[in-house]
Amino acid sequence: MISTAVVINALELGCIYSLVALALFLSFRVLNIADMTTNGAFTLGCAVSATVALAGHPFLAFPAAMLAGAAAGFITALLQTKFRIPSILAGIITDTGLYTVNLAVMGFSSNVSLLKKTTLFTILKPHLGAYYRLIPAAIITVLVAILLVLFLKTRLGLSIRATGDNPDMVRASSINTSFTITVGLCIANACTALSGALLAQYQKTADINLGGGMVIIGLASLIIGEAVLPKGKLWLKALGAILGSIIYRFIIAVALRMDLPSECLKLISAVIVALAIGLPAIQLKKGGKAKC
Repeated sequence: MISTAVVINALELGCIYSLVALALFLSFRVLNIADMTTNGAFTLGCAVSATVALAGHPFLAFPAAMLAGAAAGFITALLQTKFRIPSILAGIITDTGLYTVNLAVMGFSSNVSLLKKTTLFTILKPHLGAYYRLIPAAIITVLVAILLVLFLKTRLGLSIRATGDNPDMVRASSINTSFTITVGLCIANACTALSGALLAQYQKTADINLGGGMVIIGLASLIIGEAVLPKGKLWLKALGAILGSIIYRFIIAVALRMDLPSECLKLISAVIVALAIGLPAIQLKKGGKAKC
């Protein structure tokens, strides 16, 4: 039996990690770019948030983390557009370099503790009671999703969507694809860093290894959401990313309740992604055999 505390915890983490799913929706689905910067950008958001909060500025930590994440996305875009490095390799290069950057941000320490320090959640605790972590996480997630959907409907947003669909046609229309790719990756990694910033203040700690496997977690959430909600308008896709993240956290919560060792969580994540990606093909294959 899953307790109320476990449900609330899954909802809290689902909202926080859904920002990564929204980031991958922008980079992976809209721009059609496999952005491997995600792991490093998430840790960068954690590191910046914890360091700034430690200095006594918990609210300033969030825009600072987003700016840092956008800078990481800019480096990846620069490598891809100006140096003609393939997108996956460009992301891996940036992610590798961010390891040292993240250590430097944390004062060359592998972790930063925020115990007994003021965070967003400790400030709101007296006012929101038991939901002092869920409510702000949910509000920030919904706000980011709404702003992302509205942005993708603007002229620049439509150009970014067109770049992912058909870059050759976009170039023929005199639209600078280097610019649209750069803007898209900056926004995506800013969202990823915001997720990391929230998690750092949520857990009251930042660790150099927090971003490990974040691409898998984000993709799992994104694909689960696409499987649950039918394909449709942008707001449905954004809602699917959030819902998929929450479902993913519930799956992890159930796995933990089954006394599975924490070391198995990444394997579970990989299996979830594989099943989510392969399920449509399996269903199609079964349908073909049934007709025969």
